[in-house]
Amino acid sequence: MEGKGRVPIELQNIGTKIKQVRLRNKKTQQQVADQCGISKSLLSKIENGQTSSAVATLSKICEALDVPLSWILDGHPETDLVLLPKSDRNKMGNDNMGYSYELLANRSRFSGIEPTIVHVTPKDTNLRHEPYTHSQDEFIYILEGSIHLLYDDEKHHMVKGDTAYFKGTKPHLFVPVDNAGAKVLTVFIDSGV
Repeated sequence: MEGKGRVPIELQNIGTKIKQVRLRNKKTQQQVADQCGISKSLLSKIENGQTSSAVATLSKICEALDVPLSWILDGHPETDLVLLPKSDRNKMGNDNMGYSYELLANRSRFSGIEPTIVHVTPKDTNLRHEPYTHSQDEFIYILEGSIHLLYDDEKHHMVKGDTAYFKGTKPHLFVPVDNAGAKVLTVFIDSGV
């Protein structure tokens, strides 16, 4: 049985997440409440974990804040520290793609930065030849080996210790130089950050 004045953890997590995303979106409680058709005091109580709310109400709040309801309800608090031991990281992708990668942090959905290690496969097994684009900026640091960075129709030779920062909206590709392959620390950065 909970002691008087203690807030159930789920309500506190839900409220904290709603408040964080509301502040990130630079909206006042009144603006969100008006958009959802609820009172400002109800929204305040929800944010402070003082009351539970119908899923329909939470769904309206999520819609107003442009976040999925599942993220609000997943029960995991947003934290300032995200630890991810090496043993818990999984490699994704395969040699047919020309690379595989490891996400280095299970980041907050709102951090705007995604650190990754890209493993560029050896030259003889690398089948990827078409450059690609994405919406984020990209910072890379060559950890091991060497690559050719194809960027906007230009070829740049990069070796261990070299870095580059570029717009992901321009066509780019990591091409292996030899059969040793390469390991590249890649940080994707949302342009709005």
